[in-house]
Amino acid sequence: MSNPATGSTDLHVTASWCCRPLGEEELSVADSEKIAMIFKALSDPVRLRLFSKIAAQPAGEACVCDIQDVGVSQPTVSHHLRKLREAGLLESERRASWVYYRVAPGVLSAMAGLLSRST
Repeated sequence: MSNPATGSTDLHVTASWCCRPLGEEELSVADSEKIAMIFKALSDPVRLRLFSKIAAQPAGEACVCDIQDVGVSQPTVSHHLRKLREAGLLESERRASWVYYRVAPGVLSAMAGLLSRST
């Protein structure tokens, strides 16, 4: 569930971007901007590691306290998590003094669909 207090964005737009795999039809300007924002967010190695750590959690979510060991300072981790939220890849929820993150619904399947091409 998204939480405006932690800067989550409206993920329904992102999770539904592009319904056809790349290469099957030309992207619209709007779709290309949305997809580029997602690829840009994931192009940073720290962000990619954070996203991977969250996506790999058996419970489907992770406390920031459990994923912040990625070789950068805590403020830098927070910055990268904010960028992933802004791109619509993550949702966050504050519980007491900790923030919990989960992959936004539909993101992984949308990314897989975008990158797969049926033959």
